[in-house]
Amino acid sequence: MSNPLLQKLKNGDVCLNGWLTIPDAFVAEVMAQTGWDSLTIDLQHGLHDYRSAVAALQALHGRPVTPLARVPWNEPGIIGKVLDAGAWGIVCPMVNTAADAKALADACLYAPQGARSNGPIRAGFYGTASPYQTIANANILVLPQIETPEAVENLEAILDTPGISGAYVGPSDLGLCMGLPPILDREEPQILEIYERIIGATRERGQIAGIQNNSPAYAARMGKMGFQILTIATDVNLMGFAAHQAVKAGRELTSEAARA
Repeated sequence: MSNPLLQKLKNGDVCLNGWLTIPDAFVAEVMAQTGWDSLTIDLQHGLHDYRSAVAALQALHGRPVTPLARVPWNEPGIIGKVLDAGAWGIVCPMVNTAADAKALADACLYAPQGARSNGPIRAGFYGTASPYQTIANANILVLPQIETPEAVENLEAILDTPGISGAYVGPSDLGLCMGLPPILDREEPQILEIYERIIGATRERGQIAGIQNNSPAYAARMGKMGFQILTIATDVNLMGFAAHQAVKAGRELTSEAARA
């Protein structure tokens, strides 16, 4: 068994990532059938806890989508647990230094590359031809979030940390830390320069760059810039937008019918 998302990324593909914030397995199951390359279970700002994350991973199992998880913090306990539950990659917030990056890599990878504790209670099912422990390190995506000026300053040192797969941009926090509004689809020249730097630094190292986006159009623009993992909105955003559009259209059409 291998990580299908990682294989696509190594082939140079641009991959679409969905975002799961609703702590419900049925929502994960529905999202898994809509064409995403990967789905990230959000335990940081999403409403997921560990139990709902496990349920979502069970709902995704066997479907053509790679499960990832964003953990609440750079803490080995929760990182190990979501990997043991079956996530193929970790997005970790607020990684600001090489020391932070090393702690993240250590928590994600088994010895001798890291210090992850053995006990893949559910992920162990993935080791069919070979034991899971022999394939895990080569297949787990380790993505620190670059979302502060300190992280940008230390970008190259973070990326040079053994075990790190690349970088995942958190535009909202990055802007907020720079005194800008906390939004996703950014246009500030100083932010776009940072994006270019991240893409260049990851590309030089044969690594992966990902970014959170609010709209498909902006995500496509980021793909052309060089980002390979493109997250588009969240399950909540997509549901709310579709509901808003349905209500708006319904109001307009019923008003037209009433005037006829």
